[in-house]
Amino acid sequence: MTRLTASTLGAPDEDLDAVVDALARSHVTHVELRVSGGQIVDPAMTAREVAGVRSRFDAAGISISGLASYVRIASDAGDEMVVGALAEALRFASDLGAPVVRVFPGAPTHPSDYSAVPRLREEAGVADERAVRRLDAVAGLAGDLGVSPVLETHDSHPRGADILRILERVSGPIGAVWDLMHPWRVGEPLETTWGLLQPWIDGDRGSVQVKDANLPGDATPVEIGRGTVPTAEFGALLHGAEFDGTVCLEWERTWYPEALPLSDALVSARAWFDRYFEEGA
Repeated sequence: MTRLTASTLGAPDEDLDAVVDALARSHVTHVELRVSGGQIVDPAMTAREVAGVRSRFDAAGISISGLASYVRIASDAGDEMVVGALAEALRFASDLGAPVVRVFPGAPTHPSDYSAVPRLREEAGVADERAVRRLDAVAGLAGDLGVSPVLETHDSHPRGADILRILERVSGPIGAVWDLMHPWRVGEPLETTWGLLQPWIDGDRGSVQVKDANLPGDATPVEIGRGTVPTAEFGALLHGAEFDGTVCLEWERTWYPEALPLSDALVSARAWFDRYFEEGA
């Protein structure tokens, strides 16, 4: 069953009750929790505080669809640091009852134009091997906890073709997150991204992210369907493919405080979602 979730990236200054209320008013029964200092889920939280967050969502009938971490698995930091951070994120997700942890590629890159695939500062195979090694290092823990890392099309690896080089080589649990904006902005057709990543996304192995903005000139989030990102084509493709999984509204108000509040953004996301996965399903 296809479901709509929303990231707390869109509610940087709102407390737990405000987020629960916004989700309930738009009949959204899932939430993705961004892990960051001072936010609803903070790495410094006590076990009692973590249990309180989980219980508040449970009481409201809202499931935690995933944890949005900032672990960069292909970064040039040491293995011990990256593997340790990933293991900690997996345990945190398990405590919260979240089935997946979002991770970024994060390999070092040269500066690049908005519409260009970044040039890596090293051979792609070197960065990819680092990422695979680290994901394999937590395979046993991920399996024991029942929590999978999911790798997003982002930063150094914006296309489906880029993260596929890593996904195909990981031996442990792994999924993908298709952020609509990034493969599209560097010229990878929607059909290509879907064809490459479907096995790592469908059936709740990963997820897709929907967002909109007036790109390339202005990255400020706008209501779904009001910008230049091909959200209609995206919805039609997923509907036609009988997508069975999670669609996340990634409303980037944390980075663009002038954007509408999450509660307003959820109205357009709900309408977009219902067009392709309810009314026409």
